[in-house]
Formats: sequence, C-alpha cells, structure tokens
Amino acid sequence: MMKSFIKVISTIILTLTFCNLTFGQKSGVATCDAVPNQILIDIVDQATLPAISTQYGLNPMPLDQAGTPPTYRMQITNGQTPCQVATAMQSDARISQAEVNRKVKMVEKQGLDWTIGRVWSIGRVWSIGRVWSIGNGVFKGASRQWFPHKIRLNEVHAQNLKGNGVIIAVLDTGIDLNHPAFEGRLVPGYDFVSGDNDPSEVGVIYQNPTYGHGTHVAGIIAQTAPEAKIMPLRVLDENGEGELWRIKDALIWAANHGATIANLSLGYPENLQEGSNTLLHDLFKDSDEIPALPGEQVFPELNDNTLLIVAGAGNGGQIDNGADRIFPAAERGATIADENGIDDNLISVGASTKLDKLATFSTMANVQNRRTDRWVRVVAPGENIFSALPNGRYGSWSGTSMSSPIIAGIAAIVKSANPDMSLTDLVDQIEEKGIEWKCRLNSRNINIETSRIDAFCAVFPNHATCTVPRNACPE
Repeated sequence: MMKSFIKVISTIILTLTFCNLTFGQKSGVATCDAVPNQILIDIVDQATLPAISTQYGLNPMPLDQAGTPPTYRMQITNGQTPCQVATAMQSDARISQAEVNRKVKMVEKQGLDWTIGRVWSIGRVWSIGRVWSIGNGVFKGASRQWFPHKIRLNEVHAQNLKGNGVIIAVLDTGIDLNHPAFEGRLVPGYDFVSGDNDPSEVGVIYQNPTYGHGTHVAGIIAQTAPEAKIMPLRVLDENGEGELWRIKDALIWAANHGATIANLSLGYPENLQEGSNTLLHDLFKDSDEIPALPGEQVFPELNDNTLLIVAGAGNGGQIDNGADRIFPAAERGATIADENGIDDNLISVGASTKLDKLATFSTMANVQNRRTDRWVRVVAPGENIFSALPNGRYGSWSGTSMSSPIIAGIAAIVKSANPDMSLTDLVDQIEEKGIEWKCRLNSRNINIETSRIDAFCAVFPNHATCTVPRNACPE
C-alpha cells in the first residue's frame, strides 16, 4: 500500500513537470540522450582499466559488469557528458567498444520525433459493448476488434492452438496485475525500476500519457495467444523511459525464469555521437542457439537459455536512410553485412492497417540492398487495436507497440505447436509464410520488402493456401 501511494505521488509530480522535458531530437542533431555520468566500455586487456579510468575521468571501481569478456558500466567523475567521453574513446586501441547507457523509451511516447505521440483521451477509452470470451477472461467490444479476422488468427484458434506452455516476457511499463484479461495468464515478474517483485503499472489514466501502455501490450498477447503465460517485467518508468543496462538485466532475468519470447515495444534512435550499438546486439546473439565464435562476447549469466526477441520498428514513418533506424529492432539491419553478426532470433515488426496498407506512422526501411536493408522483417495490424487498460478498462491504441505483441503471440503458438523448432526456423517461418509486400511504395518514394503476417500459414506452412507465392503489396 505504501509503495502504491508513493508511486502515485511521484507520478503526479512527474506529470506536472512532463511538458518541460525534452526527450529526443531528430537524427543528426547533437544530443546525448543517455543516463548521466555513465559509460559502457569493453577493453582489450583488463589490466588497463585503472589507466583508462584515470585518463578519461572515471571511477576505477566499476558500477557493474556483464558478459565475458566483460562490458563495464563505469561512473564518469570529471563532469563530461557520456557522449563526450564515448567520442574521446573512439580512437583508443585499448578500448574495443564504448557506448553510453542509452535512454530507452516506449515507441508511442509524446514529444519524440520518431513516435506518433498517441495518448489516451476520454473519447478513445471505452469499457462498454459486447463481451468477447477468451478462456477465463473477457475482452469487451468484440465487434470493433478487427485484426484476428484479417490475419486468420481465428482459424488457428479453431484448431485449439493458443500458445499453451510458452512464456512471453513483456518488457514495458508494467501491467495491471488484477485486470480480468490476465486472470490465470500470469507468471511472476519483476520491477526493474523500483527493484522489487511488484511489476504493477504506475500512474494515473488521462494524466500520465504513458500509463496503460504495458497493460495494453500484454492484453494483445492475451488475445493472440490466450493459453500462453505472460511474464510482466517493468523496465520503463512513469514517463515511459528506461535504460539500456536495465533492458539487459530484464532479458537475462526473463531467460532464467522460463521465458521463451520477449516482447520489446520500446526503442531508441541511432545516434553516432552516443557510440556504437553493441551491448544488446551481443546479448541477442548469445541468446540464440548459434554457438559463439572465438573471441566473441558471451553472457554466462544466461545459463545457456535462449530467447526470441520481438521488437517494434518505430513510429516515425520516415524513410529509413540508416541514421533513422530504431533500435533494438534495427539490430539485424545494422549487423547483417557481417556474416557472423546476423540476429536470427530477432523479429522487427512494422504496422499495417485495417485496409491492409502500411500504417502512415510505421517506420519502414528503403530496401536498396536486401542483405542490409530488410530489417523490418514483418508487419502486423497496429492501427486502432483494442486491448486492456488499467482498472479493468479497455481501449484503443495505435503503433508498432501494438503490432509487436501480435507477432509475439503468434510466435508462441508456432513454438507451442513445434516445441523442438529452432528460433531461426521459427523466425523464418513467420516471415516467409506471410503475405509478401515487395514493391515500390509510391507514397514514400521507397522500395519495400517485407511480409504481412498470416497467422494460419505461420502455424500451418504446408497448407494449400500457404504454398503458393502471394504478393499483395499495399500500393
């Protein structure tokens, strides 16, 4: 009770100051959107850490470390920004990698140029209508929920395939643990913001623009894979913000507590001033089944557990020119040119509409080179998706945050039906058995190559309707 009271008071204070804060800038603008006074470094020879610390004004005692060889999280003590330190380290041969502890945000957050800034309003929240039964819980307004029919999900559920035995970790703002949509569907989670076992959402509806995001995302999973279990992990605070190191901790925790799939409806834009993208890429790679090569960083903390990562591709709607990619969804595109760097256990997800078009807000790659540019592997419904809200409510939200949990749920169904399937094969089957979108997208003047999810073909790839080429480009 005391924790809930403190969280509500904190939320009110933060909400009052929200409009005075700046959370992101356009690509190319000099920003350092990172946790202050921290730098993440990998070094060639661990014995040089004291000398490196002295030269760059770091506390020689690491705040933390992870992986082997280790990534050190170091405290900056000389007053420089993390980006200044990362830039200064780029030419130091003793340092193999340097990056800031980036701020990570939900991809529907207000005030970010790479989001759509969609927030709740009284007119968009609804809690009346027809009841849609899904096992032990209910969702209201079934007549307004369009995506199950569009992607043939109902046909999968008719075969009694609903994700039984699979745990999906939801890394987000937490969830309303008492919402009827989650009755019988939860496994224990963790709050990585407050550091306790209560991953409840924090905030006040209508007042806090990010409140309800995690509940809504988890509710979509409950609809898509109603027999899968949901592991709520609170990694984003009252403002919808987290940090890279916290995401790493949550992914390792999820893998060690039985999760097979992790949904990340969050991200950050590429900014070369903040250093290279290495920590999550290395973690993703080590959570795949592919053995590491000599010299590659591994994470013994994973205890050889694996994870399928599903991530929203972002809502900027801009043409991707490399610098506009949203991570961690873009990890595959950023590294696929390295034959040893492909993230085969990562699915990046764009958003489609009820009319089977690419959503105007959905970030999409301009595919000039299939090997390096096709990082948005699949699109799924993401416009006006109805799902759970805190305090027993239901409502609609739009964004790739809504598309990602649909894919996570379908992946759970495929894995449940094929428990021995590798993550690589699972990802390929979802992508290759979708409806291909390969064409010139005139509205953006780009070439696209992705696929719109077909849940039935993802589960039954050899069905007659799934063995013929299907290209239904959105323009």
